[in-house]
Amino acid sequence: MTAQPIPAAPDLDLLPSDVETDLRRSVRAVLAKTCPTEALVALADGTDEVSGPAWSALAHDLGLAALLVPEEHGGAGAGPREAAVVAEECGRACAPVPFLTSAVLATSLLVRLGAAEPLARLGEGTTAALVVPAGTGSAGAWARRAGVEVSGGRLVGEVRGVVGLPADLLLVPVDGPDGAALHLVPADADGVTVSTHTSLDATRSVSDVRLDLEAGTPLATGDQVTAALDHALATAAGVLAAEQAGLAAWCLEQTVAHLSERRQFGRVVGGFQALKHRLADLYAEVGQASAVAAHAAAALAGETDVPVSVAVAQAFCSEVAVHAAEEAVQLHGGLGMTWESPVHLRLKRAKADHVLLGSPDAHRDNLARLVDLPAPTPEAG
Repeated sequence: MTAQPIPAAPDLDLLPSDVETDLRRSVRAVLAKTCPTEALVALADGTDEVSGPAWSALAHDLGLAALLVPEEHGGAGAGPREAAVVAEECGRACAPVPFLTSAVLATSLLVRLGAAEPLARLGEGTTAALVVPAGTGSAGAWARRAGVEVSGGRLVGEVRGVVGLPADLLLVPVDGPDGAALHLVPADADGVTVSTHTSLDATRSVSDVRLDLEAGTPLATGDQVTAALDHALATAAGVLAAEQAGLAAWCLEQTVAHLSERRQFGRVVGGFQALKHRLADLYAEVGQASAVAAHAAAALAGETDVPVSVAVAQAFCSEVAVHAAEEAVQLHGGLGMTWESPVHLRLKRAKADHVLLGSPDAHRDNLARLVDLPAPTPEAG
């Protein structure tokens, strides 16, 4: 039997453009001002004085709410590469903003469906949330957990673990006997109840949504909803990988800086060989995560080899972010265990992101199917 040749990988340019470099510089400067450590720690204590100013600065001052909105609908008409740059900086800053959930996930879904009026509103700063449970990585995964239906002309049901609320608009997918449909519901409409819970990651809340209202005319129906949902979830997963890579890079940089200053037994702690080895290993992981995330963004922008690139990025970057945050907590010593330190915020964000759009295991299973890798079989006894 002759082995089939492996197709050549697409030729993607992973180097940042001048536009992306300028965008990164602008976003980092804004988040440095709007997301100081003390404000993030206060957010974890229940006092939110950072989410509104941070999102206003990104959405209105920099116009990033409209980043992925096409120009014909009043947006910037940018693509996944630019979105990945913003997400990476949001990950570094642990920014409590709905960029991923509204400006990427919801916007990508509406762009695919060609929904002009909602897109124009999102471009002006209106926020939207896709009402699916956290951990949903594909339309198939959503269909198995769909909690909303149309019954007697009413939209009824409950979806638990929705990320991205509060928001102005709810994008509610429904899987019924006539196929999938997407309903656009104002979050403040009668019959909408949102219950927000205390979550591990205080910078990205988790809510339950209960609906019981007139269904009205859906925004879209049929196979186009399923295809658009798959596209939007893949785009968000690829951009999330950039956020995770940015978070991991921050953890590495802060840990190196701390160990370069901390002294013990009369010498700088970072000079100990065992710590050097751990930092070297982490440096390699973070560099690989950045490259993998950049590849996923480039693949999304070129619409080339997207499923494989996104699956690889999520399977790898999710675990690197958690490992980098865990190492940061431990290598900061007693300081890393304190509430006032920003390190624990990154660990919680990394843990929440780990399963936000599908677990690493789920993405590895998907990757195995994509590359036709058979599952292992038990050895015959």
